[in-house]
Amino acid sequence: MLDYDFDDDDTTSAGHLMLREQRQTLHYLRLIEHEMPKLVAYRKPFVVSKNSPLIVRSLEYGGEDHPATPKRVVVVAVDDLPLTDKYSVHKIKLLAGSRWSLKPPTNSGVSDLRPWNNGFIKISCEDFLHPAQNLKWISDTLDRLIGEANNKKDTLKDIPLDVRHIYSVARKAKLGEHLRGRVHARPTIRDFPQEWLPDKPISSPRGM
Repeated sequence: MLDYDFDDDDTTSAGHLMLREQRQTLHYLRLIEHEMPKLVAYRKPFVVSKNSPLIVRSLEYGGEDHPATPKRVVVVAVDDLPLTDKYSVHKIKLLAGSRWSLKPPTNSGVSDLRPWNNGFIKISCEDFLHPAQNLKWISDTLDRLIGEANNKKDTLKDIPLDVRHIYSVARKAKLGEHLRGRVHARPTIRDFPQEWLPDKPISSPRGM
């Protein structure tokens, strides 16, 4: 017979599941204790280089499969690109279209305190199965943009810059930046005239 009487010499199925989870936890704790310190030998200091101005953003879900995992997003400042003159800068803004913005994107990893100057270009891709393929497509697209911007056959200097997409984003945010031409130029405390400030702090009257 395949069945046998239970002699109280084993745990239940739920008990085996609990033991398996404990063994898995102990396995990773041993890796943390004995293997992780070995990674110190591969530590490298982070050095900002002008030769690699691209900021690559990726999404990970702890090793789990997710449709957004292969997606890659690249953000680069226009001032960091190898453009020849001001006409090339103007042309790449036109070619980038809605992918160009004066202010750094909120999820780009670029500090808002950094000077905006000529703005930023953001390109994303999730059309391919592997992340390296999406990143390669973005890199090739950016190379084509730079090559066409440096092409002097047609500088497009007589075409004004289209910023309707910037006004559209500001209008959807409903923060008032689209009113009276305040897009990316909304006054802040930094715009307060310094000459209006008193030489000495004004003390408040007693009882106030």
